[in-house]
Amino acid sequence: MNINNNILKAYLKNCFFINGTAYAGKSTMCRMLAEKYHLLLCGENYGLDRMLQIITPEEQPNLSYFNTMKDWQEFVNRTPDKYLAWIRGNGYEAADFEIAELIRLSGDRKTIVDTNIPLDILRQIADYHQVAVMLSPQSMSVDRFFDREDEEKQFLLSQIRQSPDPEKTMGNFRECIAAVNSREIYDEWLNSGFFTIIREDERTDTRLETREVLARHFGLIHE
Repeated sequence: MNINNNILKAYLKNCFFINGTAYAGKSTMCRMLAEKYHLLLCGENYGLDRMLQIITPEEQPNLSYFNTMKDWQEFVNRTPDKYLAWIRGNGYEAADFEIAELIRLSGDRKTIVDTNIPLDILRQIADYHQVAVMLSPQSMSVDRFFDREDEEKQFLLSQIRQSPDPEKTMGNFRECIAAVNSREIYDEWLNSGFFTIIREDERTDTRLETREVLARHFGLIHE
């Protein structure tokens, strides 16, 4: 994707982006930073309803997948390769909408964004001090995927349990999650050149410390 980065950087100068792997604390940090520093919060999937009114299967086949798939059994039984390609495709297709929405919403107000914009696009639209990468071990992403009680994950769990072979389907879906959080992808984030925080021990509560580290990186704390 080639874009005139100087123009978009000017429009997005008040935006701070947090991206990375699952269970690294991205959403929590975005909320905590927004509350502490009075930032506009654009959480994960912000503006989703508006985006779904615009997309078409021809232009955004990945974002339109839920409208074109046969049923949910197709979704939970896809191969890891297809699942990974779908996740990557969503990131690129949603980036156009996300950038447009941020230009519309942020204006002169500092904004924190829980984003899925791919690395190569982030490099074109934001400077180093505007981006933070948060990482967690693959085991945390895979083993704890269904631990959260959010409606989406529990719905997927119910679909897996309804499959003809729930154990096989669960194993396949965990392989899909593992593909999205593979060592190769982890290393892409780690070597991205952006400021990076690694979550290794979930037993210790480091939220306040991490918030301060991020605030200093984003220039929200002035010495």
